[in-house]
Amino acid sequence: MKISIGSEIFDGPYGGGNSFLHNLKSELIKLGYEVVHDLGSDDIDIILMTNPLKSSELSTFNNYQIDFYQCFKNSKAISLHRINECDERKNTSNVNKAIIASNKNIDLNIFVSDWIKDLYEKLGISKSKSFVIKGGPDREVFNSIKKQKWNKNEKLKIVTHHWSSNPNKGAAIYSALDKLSINTELFEFTYIGNYPKDIKFQNTNFINPLSGVDLAKELSKHHIYITASKNEPSGNHHMEAALCGLPILYIDSGALPEYCSNYGVMFDESNIEEKIEEIIFNYDKYWESLKTYEWDFIYAFEEFKKLLNYIDENKHIIINKRQKVMKTSVLINFILNRFSVLLYNWF
Repeated sequence: MKISIGSEIFDGPYGGGNSFLHNLKSELIKLGYEVVHDLGSDDIDIILMTNPLKSSELSTFNNYQIDFYQCFKNSKAISLHRINECDERKNTSNVNKAIIASNKNIDLNIFVSDWIKDLYEKLGISKSKSFVIKGGPDREVFNSIKKQKWNKNEKLKIVTHHWSSNPNKGAAIYSALDKLSINTELFEFTYIGNYPKDIKFQNTNFINPLSGVDLAKELSKHHIYITASKNEPSGNHHMEAALCGLPILYIDSGALPEYCSNYGVMFDESNIEEKIEEIIFNYDKYWESLKTYEWDFIYAFEEFKKLLNYIDENKHIIINKRQKVMKTSVLINFILNRFSVLLYNWF
């Protein structure tokens, strides 16, 4: 079976979505699948669209090219759309409309959380069958095998990490935490990754972006993880920390409660100091609960295999239910899209 993943994949720190696709490609190859990143051949069985936005640096094809492929090259190919982005995440205004428009002729949707599934279904996206496949890091890299339980005599070490420097990743709360750390002996705070340059930390330990084993080692040096990321569709950062044995301080936003509930304490900017004390008091309970943390790539890939089985068993039904589109319309849209992409890249 041949699967085309519509994204370039990089080694090193490049965000949670890139990490997931890197792991997905590796596991598919292990199972004997051929994985490509274009629509050049006429024998592709499954097409996975990951980001149809023109501004995407990683996308290798979009929905117009998928329409053209299914209409003119291989009508038996099944198209999937993995949806992990929205306007709410970064205060944009064009993402939701673009994703909804690009989703029109896709066969099946994959959402990275119930939160983002609900968001888009309320906006009108509808398929006869959709799947929620939550993300998950590689447990062979991110784990607590060598992690030492906090002895409570050592100063509490709180950490966070983000690839994106967008303010919605929690900059305001991290800045407040930085100021709080100046006047307390309760904890110290470390920030790994990129952050808005207009934020001036005064008492925070700053570390450049890390990934893989280097990131896991650094996370394991700390005791508590904090995420203040707003409207997070999924996010790898808190999962990586949880697998490394760090109880989580998290806000009630996006999919964070889906991934963090029962493994830490929910907080907001008004009660952060109180909630730090609460998580310290309950540290032993959360330390134990993290031993059963289920969101890892093994779990995610098992769900993805269920999707592949579903496609295999229902392929003729999926093809028959596909929205009928006129070849002339597809061809015109394809040509107009290629022209608009050339103009976008030119300017």
